[in-house]
Amino acid sequence: MEGKLTVLLVDDHALVRRGFRRILEDDPQITVIAEASDGEEAVRLAAKMRPAVIVLDCALPGMSGLEAARRILEILPNTAILMLSMHSEETLVRQALEAGARGYILKNAMDLDLVRAIKRVAAGETVLDPQIPRAVILKGERESGLTARELEVLQHIVAGKSNKEIATELGLSVNTVSVHRANIMDALGIHKTAELVVYAIRNGLVNLP
Repeated sequence: MEGKLTVLLVDDHALVRRGFRRILEDDPQITVIAEASDGEEAVRLAAKMRPAVIVLDCALPGMSGLEAARRILEILPNTAILMLSMHSEETLVRQALEAGARGYILKNAMDLDLVRAIKRVAAGETVLDPQIPRAVILKGERESGLTARELEVLQHIVAGKSNKEIATELGLSVNTVSVHRANIMDALGIHKTAELVVYAIRNGLVNLP
């Protein structure tokens, strides 16, 4: 298996796994080393087989795909996790990225290119399905251009605090916090709080507890 990209497939539907396996094994650079049908089995097999990439369904019986991702990355922090889902809601995408996934693609997409997505996450890229809102797509590691105060406000935004709560914490007026929030979003080209949280976490702009 030297030189090959090793993959663990995790989906509770055997037919889906079989179909994906067939697609992947048509590529000479990829080998599927194991399959799992639930989150606990995925964690166990990941620890044992140490795959380069794990293709992980979000909706698993018992332990969710998100929880499995978190547990796997505690053991294997360098493993690339590609989440598969039927849903494109921003909240789910954000949760997957927060859990450490490098990619999030829709399994029912007509143009699903699983092979390319796997190779890209293995290379360290973040891969998001084209149907996911553009602003969620991350802009890569770079300087944010935010002031120290804006970064402080951003930390509180990511913690889920309201403008009023942030104002109290930092000794500012609510209006000043509102201005800082608007300036942060403008500087990053982001217009929704959920998207801002994803970007801040993935680009290391905030410290997570």
